Amino acid sequence: MVWHAKTKGAALILLVVCEAFSLSLWFSATAVIPVLKLNFAINDARASLFSSIVAVGYVAGTLISALLGLADRLPPRLFFMAAAFIAAAGNAGILLFEPTSEFVILLRFATGMCIAGLYPVGMKIASSWADGDSGFLIGTIVGGLTLGAAVPHLLNALGSLNWHFTLITTSMLASTAGLLINTVELGPAHGKTPHFQPSAVFKAWTIKPIRFANFGYVGHLWELYAMWAWIAVFLHASFVAAVGGNSSAIERWASLTTFAVIGVGAFTSVVIGRLSDFLGRTAITACLMVISGACALIVGPLFGANPWLVAAVCLLWGAAIVPDAPQTSACIIELSDSSYIGTMLTVQTCAGFMLTLVPIHLVPSLVEAIGWQYAFMPLAIGPMLGALFMWKLRSLPGAARLARGNL
Repeated sequence: MVWHAKTKGAALILLVVCEAFSLSLWFSATAVIPVLKLNFAINDARASLFSSIVAVGYVAGTLISALLGLADRLPPRLFFMAAAFIAAAGNAGILLFEPTSEFVILLRFATGMCIAGLYPVGMKIASSWADGDSGFLIGTIVGGLTLGAAVPHLLNALGSLNWHFTLITTSMLASTAGLLINTVELGPAHGKTPHFQPSAVFKAWTIKPIRFANFGYVGHLWELYAMWAWIAVFLHASFVAAVGGNSSAIERWASLTTFAVIGVGAFTSVVIGRLSDFLGRTAITACLMVISGACALIVGPLFGANPWLVAAVCLLWGAAIVPDAPQTSACIIELSDSSYIGTMLTVQTCAGFMLTLVPIHLVPSLVEAIGWQYAFMPLAIGPMLGALFMWKLRSLPGAARLARGNL
């Protein structure tokens, strides 16, 4: 007999652990890019694929899931478990090939497809416990995702920059999550299983408040994953330029700083999630987007400056860049029919991650053309436009459904 976390608090804690463990797979290969570039013939374009191909796989997976309504029609724990096991196997399978092999790219694609059964399904399970606190619940889940994204960088540093260790450990974590998810009880707000209705996908764009929330999310994603994908490389290059040489100590400190920069977003996601339930979603989200966009503009010109100053600005960026995502997703939960929340969240993340493919590849091209001083600046476009749409959402009558009327 399997023990179940039947209280809201216990279920949420275990769900966050499952999200953090399983989503460590997203950046498991990205975290070791600096090491791989030193030891194998991997150029910037190839390095970009380690991140972007996961997004391509995720988009493919979410498109299939959304069109078939899998997040709402399949038992969520079973869906999550299967996705975690397959993704873990694909991630570990990378060790069977040289990092330059095309099979590595295919395995990263497969991992991305499986994540379509992890992230939106985790939010769907969390929403089943919602009672006027969607911001906090989804903020906590995104906090788990953020920790998952940060963990490979910590493992990379602790494992003496051994990329095999990072891949093996993240696969083990994901497999553990696949087992643990079966102990997470579904909440009382879990919607009934809907009939197969592919047209439900279009509601994400035909209902104006949901459309504006989705545009806000898309603006956020334009910036986030490009920053996460390249911040480790930026910090390493900046530290090297600042001290005038390279060493394993610099590589390790760059990895630890990257872990902190990404990981701090987990803390702010939870705090902002709680505040937004009481103070409102749209204004807080818009302010966060403006702050993160401003950081994208100023961090580049600091390239090669005092490492402590660069790290401080990057920490502020990491703190502001994440918490807007759970609030745009909380908007979707509160504005959608309960039977189709899983599909609406899947469509939202699909659209956002489809857009990430552009900036992930744009950044290294800009680095080569104009240097790190200006490469991050175009990322500011997304959050600035996202802030505009969140402010427009605030003015719609349907916004009264958000956070019990707290706009």
